[in-house]
Amino acid sequence: MTGKSGGGGGRQLAVRLKTAKKRTTSQQKWLERQLNDPYVARAKREGWRSRAAFKLIEIDDKAKLLKSGQRIVDLGAAPGGWLQVAAKRIGLEQGRGKIVGIDLLDIDPVPGVAFMKGDFTTDDAPDRLKEMLGGEADVVLSDMAANATGHRKTDQIKIIYLAELAIQFAREVLAPGGHFLCKVLQGGTEGDLLSDLKRDFAVVKHIKPQASRADSKELYVLAMGFRGREAVAGPPPDDKP
Repeated sequence: MTGKSGGGGGRQLAVRLKTAKKRTTSQQKWLERQLNDPYVARAKREGWRSRAAFKLIEIDDKAKLLKSGQRIVDLGAAPGGWLQVAAKRIGLEQGRGKIVGIDLLDIDPVPGVAFMKGDFTTDDAPDRLKEMLGGEADVVLSDMAANATGHRKTDQIKIIYLAELAIQFAREVLAPGGHFLCKVLQGGTEGDLLSDLKRDFAVVKHIKPQASRADSKELYVLAMGFRGREAVAGPPPDDKP
């Protein structure tokens, strides 16, 4: 497996499918896009479970998020591409570090990873993940996304809601100096998230990896250097009259 991202060398001829009677137009376009996507083909060649693996690979190559022996939480982990990348880079199969993940969907086991099938938005899910982790996290990853409705504002609200839940969880579980990476959608509201995170992290910025499709509004918020829960909570109130 490679640690470098890229489109996969060589010019590819576009593949077109004959429209099936039971296939909708959107399904037809999705299938054609998958067949013509160099990252999809490369993921199959290199053993990654999804093209999304290359997004984390590219981000980590630049930001150096993942290090040997870390403790990591992956929110929205299915089908497991990010789990694979994180496990490889922290040395999980060699007994270094710990990774826990959650998703609504089942996944094929990733060696060494503790996975919980469930809804992260339920009240008890964050505490169950903390119990599985057994301590503070060095990195919280979130590639969560709600099913798209096609209505831009609605989709934006839904993914920002998930991002806010992920941020709150990160504040509760990250060790001082820890990092947070989260998917959002372009549209204005993500700027408010950055402003909020800047109070809690030393470095906060947007990243759009090359593996994100050019026509997608998807981008990622990267926050590095968590200041710690005491700093986030602020100084105790002054009881003097």
